[in-house]
Formats: sequence, structure tokens, C-alpha cells
Amino acid sequence: MTPITCAIIGTAGLPARYGGFETLAENLARQNREAPQPVDLTVYCPGRGGPQRYEGARLRYVPLPANGAFSVLYDIISMLEAVRRGTDTILLLGVSGALALPLIRAVSRVRIVTNIDGLEWQRRKWGWLARHVLRLSERAAIRWSHHIVADNPAIARHVTFEYGRACHVIPYGSDHGAVLPIRNSPSPGPALAIARIEPENNVEMVLEAFAQMPERCLTFVGNWRASRYGRRLRDRFAACPNLDLQDAVYDPLALSRLRRRASVYIHGHSAGGTNPSLVEIMPYRIPVLAFATGSNWQTTEGRALYFTSCASLCGQLEDLSEESAQQIGDDMAAIAERRYRWADVAARYFSLLAASCRPATTKITATRPSWRSAAFRSKPLAVSEK
Repeated sequence: MTPITCAIIGTAGLPARYGGFETLAENLARQNREAPQPVDLTVYCPGRGGPQRYEGARLRYVPLPANGAFSVLYDIISMLEAVRRGTDTILLLGVSGALALPLIRAVSRVRIVTNIDGLEWQRRKWGWLARHVLRLSERAAIRWSHHIVADNPAIARHVTFEYGRACHVIPYGSDHGAVLPIRNSPSPGPALAIARIEPENNVEMVLEAFAQMPERCLTFVGNWRASRYGRRLRDRFAACPNLDLQDAVYDPLALSRLRRRASVYIHGHSAGGTNPSLVEIMPYRIPVLAFATGSNWQTTEGRALYFTSCASLCGQLEDLSEESAQQIGDDMAAIAERRYRWADVAARYFSLLAASCRPATTKITATRPSWRSAAFRSKPLAVSEK
């Protein structure tokens, strides 16, 4: 049987050195290479050239940046090239190029599966025009894709109740990151945070909290030099002796060392669905303190600790006992083992891609509950201040 051809579009390329979509594409390629009936997989990458294959997937290059204002054109050109090559299915990661989907549908029979990411238009870093375009792009993606994927139940509910469309929930995996043996209990080392340095990740809030607790050390890993915001924060907090502000780390062994020696993990993300940095720490049996959003609650099944402000983060850290830390770490590892395995994630994606070759789009009619804005807009949960 001739394998179906699939193009993954919307990443910053392979190997993964940027974020969640790149990690997803890399692990789909790795799992596909080991599958008994692999698909013919192509990943579109930014740039003018590079390796022709990675983890068994074919790499094709588009000479544009994958992020920022050019991301729309990058995705559109990638889709048109995939159509020109007769691709059966497109796995579109994100909604940047979704305004072109009516054209793609009009000129081809390609089947489109879109992972809409995490309500990108809500991110604080965007201006009003960018937010408007991203909201329109989300609507276009949901209207014109054959199948919609969300990585978190909170995002799926938004799709169902806002647009009346069925939405497949497929999370990220976590088992690719545990390179070193995992401890049975949290380390006495520093707290750890790993994030892109952006306002919606509450970086300043986390740094403020630890600056007020000089007896507690924090290692914060991120792309500090990539923006004015990051450079400002690094300059402001560089003098704090308990803060170790490290540049972004992509090497799996180095990341595993950082995670393995952490005593607690601080997750400040307020936007997005299932954040890869959160699920990647969960196998390490480390207690998690997450910013209180519906998506973070869903990812951790309500078994982590949650904060909404600098004061509540300080309070949660002060009140965290050794017994509670052990229990939370054990709970996180059990959830990761049950829900976030790449073999299961890849199997669900490839099953959906195969099914997408058979026309089928289900519409769901749902009653809008009165608590919709709290549940589906990823607003903070009610957490008492301390």
C-alpha cells in the first residue's frame, strides 16, 4: 500500500530549538520512523537550505522567517508548495496562515488538520491589529480545516462552544526529556523556571517573588537577549545573588541536569494550552507551582499548587512542606506516565491524519454556559492571596 503523504507546516524547523510545535514535529518524525506503517512525512522549515532529512522526515525550506510578521507568508507559501507537490494531508501547526485556507481548499483536494495552539490572539505581547488578525485567523482555521486539534481540554471547549465544531484533544508528550535517571524525591537544589521571556509568561512576577526571598535560589532559563523586555528584566535583576538567569538551553542532557537538580518548578505561563515546558518537568517527580489558568489546571489535573500574584507565589513556597512536595511530585509523575507519552500522542495524530483522507466533519451544537468566560478564556482561577 502506498503511504499517505503528510506535510507539517508552521514550525521554526528541525531539530527542535524553539518551542512546542518544533518538539511536536520532531517527536512525530521520530515515532513515524519506528512505526510499522509510516507515512511519507515532510516538515517545512525556514531558511535557504540545511539537512535534507531529520529523524527520517524529509525537510523542505522556505526562505522566510518562521516567526513575527513574516510567519503568515511563510505558512502560506509552505502550504502552496505542499499542494503543488500533491501532498495528501497538511498538519498545520498554529493559525498564522489560516486566512489562506479558503484558497487552499479551492485549488486542491488536500486534507487539512490544524492544531490551533492556545488562543494566540489573547497573548499580551500582541498589539490590537495583530490580535484582530489572529482572531480572524483562528476563525478561518476552524471554519476551513477538515479537523481541529487542541492540546488541552480547555482550548477544545472554547472551540466547541464558540464555534460549534468538534475538536480532537491530543496533548504533548513528556517522555523525551528524561535523559538522566530520575530521582525518587525532589532535590534540595534551586527552584527552576524554563520559559520564553514574554509578558504572558509572568516572568517579572516570578523574579519579583524570588527577589523578595533572598534565602531561596532560582535558576531561570530563557531567551533573555531576544527582546527589549527580556534585556530590561535581565539588567534589573542581574544583581540579585539568588537569581541565576541563564540563556536558553536546547541540549537534552543539559536540560535533564537542570531539571534533575531542581527542588520545585515554577510555571508562569498564562496563555496557551498544554505548555511543553510544564509536561516535560512532570516525569521528574518535582512539585509544580503553576500560574492559575484553566489550561494549567487541566494539564496538572488540579494536583499542583497555583498562584495568581507575586504575593501568592511567595506564600505557596513558604507553606510547601517536605511531605506535600513529595506528594505533588509523585502526582505529577503519575499523570505524565498516564497522559503524556509520545508513542500515544503520535499514534493519535497519525490515526487522525489517515482518517482525514476520508471526508468527515462533525458539527456539534452546544449550549453556552454562563461561566464560559471564566472556563474558556484561561483567566486565573480563584486562589487566595497570602
